[in-house]
Amino acid sequence: MLKGFSKYETARILGARALQISMNAPLLIKIEKEDLEKINYDALKIAEIELNSEILPISIKRPFPLKREDRLKRIRERKISDQEIEKKEGTEEASIVGSGEMMELATPEDEAGDEAEEAEGE
Repeated sequence: MLKGFSKYETARILGARALQISMNAPLLIKIEKEDLEKINYDALKIAEIELNSEILPISIKRPFPLKREDRLKRIRERKISDQEIEKKEGTEEASIVGSGEMMELATPEDEAGDEAEEAEGE
């Protein structure tokens, strides 16, 4: 493994260059025909030879995490007693009941009347 590159970076570089070579990209290093036959014209081996000779024009950018100087402050919740919770729920229920519309179950006569009105409208 080369200095300065992790095994993942090396694998990525070799894979990318081997793909280029397999798609007939020109070789960056002069390799004898006998040596190519020894490695069976393997694009990955050729890419490895190029990488080890340090002629590949590839650089790695490693983003560093942003340093956060200020720490996040913990939000403290105000403790609410059970009586206060019940009081809030009661007022919310009262407002819902006061503003809500009372719905009743439909009877068969109501449904028959609706069908008759629709038939007249057509």
